[in-house]
Amino acid sequence: MTVAPHTGQIVESGDATAAATARHFTWRSEEDTEAFARQLAAQPLLANAFLTLHGDLGAGKTTLVRHLLRALGVQGRIKSPTYAVVEPHEAPGLSPHATTVWHFDFYRFDDPREWEDAGFRDIFANPGLKVAEWPEKAAALTPPADLAIHIEAIDDSERKVTLHAHTHAGRAMLQGL
Repeated sequence: MTVAPHTGQIVESGDATAAATARHFTWRSEEDTEAFARQLAAQPLLANAFLTLHGDLGAGKTTLVRHLLRALGVQGRIKSPTYAVVEPHEAPGLSPHATTVWHFDFYRFDDPREWEDAGFRDIFANPGLKVAEWPEKAAALTPPADLAIHIEAIDDSERKVTLHAHTHAGRAMLQGL
């Protein structure tokens, strides 16, 4: 038996892998945040994705969610779920795959029993977009994020943003942005 020589690369280099799983953006204004939200809303796999939002207080996590919900066709008042932990929104822009967006804010989440009592396991088991602020507070209970969005406030208007894809769906969405 003879072995044919192989000169090509068998495994992608670290740089190519990193490029496939992470992207960096600079948002210089709220209009840039809104434009990004519209691009994200246009991703076909978003309807059943789990997005996590990371950043300090005031970084722009809730602002991004509001723009995303508007881009998905949510009408009326959009309030932060800070005290309720989760707010459902009907989003016609996700149709036909799903129509519900579940916006979680785990900032005040501190009792794992609340996960079961509130029915969060059922929410994550069903179709719909799930978006979580402060996901580290419930990290042991949530599934892996498809896309993790890290927002860093540079000043009152500028944001440095890093997206990390953790699943096949997340990588596909990342490529579409």
